[in-house]
Amino acid sequence: MHLLLEGSCAPPRMAELAALADEALAFHRTIDEYAPTPCHRLDGLAHELGVGSLWLKDESSRFGLGAFKALGASFAIERWLRDHPRSGPVTFTTATDGNHGRAVAWSARRAGHRAVVFIPAHASPARVAAIEAEGAEVIPVAEGYDAAVRQAHAAAVARGWVAIQDTATPGYETIPEWIAAGYWTHARELEPFPHAGARPEVDLVLLHAGVGTWAAAIVAYYWHRYGARRPRIAIVEPTTAACILAGVKAGAAVAIDATRRTVMAGLDCALASTTALAALRESVDACFAIDDAWTLAAMRRLSTPTGADPEVIAGESGAASVAGLMALTTDPVLAPVAEHLRVGPESRVVVWSTEGATDPTHWEAVVGRPVPA
Repeated sequence: MHLLLEGSCAPPRMAELAALADEALAFHRTIDEYAPTPCHRLDGLAHELGVGSLWLKDESSRFGLGAFKALGASFAIERWLRDHPRSGPVTFTTATDGNHGRAVAWSARRAGHRAVVFIPAHASPARVAAIEAEGAEVIPVAEGYDAAVRQAHAAAVARGWVAIQDTATPGYETIPEWIAAGYWTHARELEPFPHAGARPEVDLVLLHAGVGTWAAAIVAYYWHRYGARRPRIAIVEPTTAACILAGVKAGAAVAIDATRRTVMAGLDCALASTTALAALRESVDACFAIDDAWTLAAMRRLSTPTGADPEVIAGESGAASVAGLMALTTDPVLAPVAEHLRVGPESRVVVWSTEGATDPTHWEAVVGRPVPA
């Protein structure tokens, strides 16, 4: 499954998002736990895959939470509280497959408020426990992630709670935009290298997508920073949950059949964010989908480096962009995509690993050894 695109237009509301991102970065720098996460050079893996260089932004240490999501949740909650000053407690709510819910719980607790998190009943016990450890109430939802999103919004309306959700829908767009602005922080941490100067020192960026908000935020960053000089950008999704690809093809967000769950739990979404889809459909160069086997292979490969490459502990969703590059450079089915993106021995590639081993039991089962202490 793939779609070759022109990538001819900058995302809408880019200037507004950039201004919000300035606020978000300033706010993040006030958090005691804030520190830029590392960007690793993986020469060994680049050589194996036949590309010129490979840089990986590693989010496994972010705020001690094991994933990047708190960049968005913390700023959204901060911004909401700034716009709605009150003396009493607030209950924030959200739906999650794990990382976003923990981020909302952590951010609410830091601000002195309460969180209620709706999560698919099939979610990893480790991810549920991590959310509860932040003081949140966790409510399982048998029907899965997209039903959890609906229940979180319904509960917010019925009980006067505040939904902190990264999926935009008509009438619910401001908070997802605040979340997206928060995500710009870790793109800006890449400056100056490998993004030095007026031209990027990178040719290709691979971004994985669930509902698309994070990917759309990073795409907007590249367009804002470089304009038409930006690197080529591709979106990677699970074959069984490719809601961005389906929405781009349809020209609007469409619900897909996601009953065959992907191991990439954070990307297991049936409906794209409307604003993310509007940003992605004319601003990226390709969308393609990969089977779960690729991300499991990427988890194993990142944990067993060659040469001077560092060990990277990546979860199932976190490894998806690396998995996409492995598929692009190996799978003949994706040869048209690789050719369209001009992937070759001179390509300078940037990927993100957006989570660590947030399900340690499954990581151990995949890799064959316990998560390093």
